[in-house]
Amino acid sequence: MPRLHPDLWLHRVTRLTPGQLQSWGTKVLILDVDNTLTTHNNPVPDGDVLEWLERMKELGLRLVILSNNNARRVGPFAEALGLEYTADAWKPLKKGFREITRMTGVAPEEMAMVGDQIFTDVWGGNRFGARTVLVEAMEPESHWGFRLKRVLEQAVLRNYKGERGSGA
Repeated sequence: MPRLHPDLWLHRVTRLTPGQLQSWGTKVLILDVDNTLTTHNNPVPDGDVLEWLERMKELGLRLVILSNNNARRVGPFAEALGLEYTADAWKPLKKGFREITRMTGVAPEEMAMVGDQIFTDVWGGNRFGARTVLVEAMEPESHWGFRLKRVLEQAVLRNYKGERGSGA
């Protein structure tokens, strides 16, 4: 049975604290893009997300974007933020996660994956051996496939007994 529950469930990425990451021994923070750092197809995150990213960098965390989206979308977004990235990651498969290991030289147990989807971000991060943080989507998706996936995610989360962050 796949492990679909995150280690931590938060309202927004900006609620993830340095203390939480330090308690896990996190060296690399893997970040999804759409509906995690910004809304779909938005080229720039909100100001609070930009401030949070800067705070994480100041702590010495290595921030890497891992997205199932294509390089045309992810590349300019990551470069504008000064972040490394892997596009076309095929989450929940380990392909993209392994690329981050090669890129950083950091073991999975010293990484944390942050994203808005259980069946890609959380499941993929758990399979890989990283800590996982689920954040609520920034906006509802209109495509029927996403809507169906959100219904299935709610069924999974009904049994969630893990840590729920403040302001969630």
